[in-house]
Amino acid sequence: MSRPRECSIANALAVVGERWSLLAMREIMLGVRRFDQIARNTGASRDILTARLRKLVEVGLLERVPYERHPPRHEYVLTEAGQALHTVLLALMDWGDRYVTEGEPPTVWRHSCGEPLEPLTVCASCREPVRPEDLTVIRVDQPQ
Repeated sequence: MSRPRECSIANALAVVGERWSLLAMREIMLGVRRFDQIARNTGASRDILTARLRKLVEVGLLERVPYERHPPRHEYVLTEAGQALHTVLLALMDWGDRYVTEGEPPTVWRHSCGEPLEPLTVCASCREPVRPEDLTVIRVDQPQ
């Protein structure tokens, strides 16, 4: 039996590819940082959310920071790696708004220019929008 293709998408999904992990990240990016609020807003059970948040801390997407000593209470804060996931979640939200959600989008972001945000991936070199027809694969590791 051959091994599956090594892939950064698969590696990323191993870290954040579970529903409750992504929804917890959504809440923290929206400014919700305390466990009870995250649980309420995601609908995740406490045991599942505890496990997902623990993993997100272990892999370096979140930091667990104390905000009260007696009793001990913590909140979750994005690390640099967690902040970098923001563009991925915006793109996923945009796709969901266009192809899955019926009616008006449930969440709309406003850009600093004053307009509603429509995420767009651009090339870092030329600043042109990235379109599938403009891309050429230059390296793909083949499964063995």
